[in-house]
Amino acid sequence: MTARVLVVDDLLANVRLLEAKLTAEYFDVSTAMNGIDALEIIQRVNPDIVLLDVMMPGMDGIEVCRRIKSNPKTHHIPVIMVTALDQIEDRVRGLEAGADDFLTKPVNDMALFSRVKSLARLKMLTDELMSRSIAGPDGSTQRFDLNTPVAPSNVLVVDDRGTLFERISNSISNPHTVKRVSNPQQTVFDASENDVDLVIIDLDMEDFDGLRICSQLRSLERTRQIPILAIVDPDDNRKMLRALEMGVNDYLSRPVDKQELAARVETQLRRWQYSQKLRTHVKQSMELAIADPLTGLFNRRYMQSQMKTLVDNAENRGKSLSILTLDVDFFKPVNDKYGHDAGDSVLVELTDRIKKNIRKLDMACRIGGEEFVVILPDTDAHIAEKVAERLRRAISSKAFAVPNQNKKIEITISIGLATFQGPNDSQDKLYKRADEALYEAKANGRNQVVSHAA
Repeated sequence: MTARVLVVDDLLANVRLLEAKLTAEYFDVSTAMNGIDALEIIQRVNPDIVLLDVMMPGMDGIEVCRRIKSNPKTHHIPVIMVTALDQIEDRVRGLEAGADDFLTKPVNDMALFSRVKSLARLKMLTDELMSRSIAGPDGSTQRFDLNTPVAPSNVLVVDDRGTLFERISNSISNPHTVKRVSNPQQTVFDASENDVDLVIIDLDMEDFDGLRICSQLRSLERTRQIPILAIVDPDDNRKMLRALEMGVNDYLSRPVDKQELAARVETQLRRWQYSQKLRTHVKQSMELAIADPLTGLFNRRYMQSQMKTLVDNAENRGKSLSILTLDVDFFKPVNDKYGHDAGDSVLVELTDRIKKNIRKLDMACRIGGEEFVVILPDTDAHIAEKVAERLRRAISSKAFAVPNQNKKIEITISIGLATFQGPNDSQDKLYKRADEALYEAKANGRNQVVSHAA
């Protein structure tokens, strides 16, 4: 895969070296020689990855990273810190500033390419989620706020000996819940059946291949998004690279430093929780696209799209299809006398009664105000009349409570019915007949069912 990469270093030789390596791998590379220029280029180019030198005059890499991650327009861009200093303190400072990874000069080519590709895939996923998420009042999406504490999470540690688990538990158990899996073969089951936010895997277990567990977690739909942090021997580059290629999110080399462990765990959990929020937003936006926000029933747009499919199926397969149009009788006085909150409460309760009296395959829709449509697939006129009458009685037989007023309201509905008539019929004609039947029911005194089946 390819991506846009910004290389930031105050030494021209380092910039040219990384630029040449990444260009040879078909990445689109931009460069900057200082922090100020880097921030300006990020705003203009919108890179997928930033390779950022820690030690720079003026604004150092830590401050540049902090500004990238605190800006709601750039917070989701992965940052890899690059430094000549192999010091734990520098790694921890970088991770606390929001860095997604850390590489030490001279940079290993395979580690560089694997890291860049892995984080580029993550960036593409985040971009896709953000593009589908619900925008706030200012047009922005969910902010990745580095100052917001990570919520208490469930961490699964795969360790057949127990020594690694003890060290990890002592480092991160407050406020997180840390559970050990001593039998590696149970990992996938435990991760899929429990609410797990992070899996930490020892890749150097005695009797089981840790890479096999990584592969299994990434191959299953239920677990493939859960972040994985691998613990690996510092000299085992082959295993480390294979883990990154499989989609492991991060790794730590032995001996495990407690501060770096805590920082990397926080980074993974923060990104995981952010991506979960985005997924929730995507789900909500999809629901809003097809559902009425008050009642949860399908909206007019979705009804119209589905009606076409159902009419085509009825015509091509000779199936029955009926629709009911429902309107609440004298609904305006309810809002005028008791208030719109009471009116909304009536519509919600009415929705509940409708759903309880139709099949799961039937489609109930709210098309506006107090108007509803119920589509009945595989239902002829005779059965549809029985369903309509059952709905009418379900609404009129029991009064509706008025919230906070200790009162009840008698509510009735009028229903128009139409049934698909074959090749010469259409979606528009079917709906028009049902609507005409509804008007007739209203004109005849309301609280009744009128059928224009033919």
